[in-house]
Amino acid sequence: MEHSKRGVLPMRHGIKLSKKQSPKTDEELKRMSNIPYASAVGSIQYVVYCTRPDVAYALSVTSRYQPCAGEAHWGAAKSILKYLKRTKDMFLIYDGGELILEGYSDASFQ
Repeated sequence: MEHSKRGVLPMRHGIKLSKKQSPKTDEELKRMSNIPYASAVGSIQYVVYCTRPDVAYALSVTSRYQPCAGEAHWGAAKSILKYLKRTKDMFLIYDGGELILEGYSDASFQ
């Protein structure tokens, strides 16, 4: 991943992941057993919970296929990692001012 292109979005537009893309042959199963898909998804999950909620949807899509991940699923997880790499220096700044809570209601609600 060190020399990879940087991702523009956490999920590529139009990507369709399904269980049908899971490995079916012994060769595919062997190749996927050497890919750290579960570890990558777990790392992304940690990042989502701690600092980057912007990739939560992409994580929810990729984590569905953790037990039966195929090449397409691995590509989607790598896309999230590339996006995180590209945006690692971007962050939100809160001014630290006083929080003013505003509430609205419908007076005619019955």
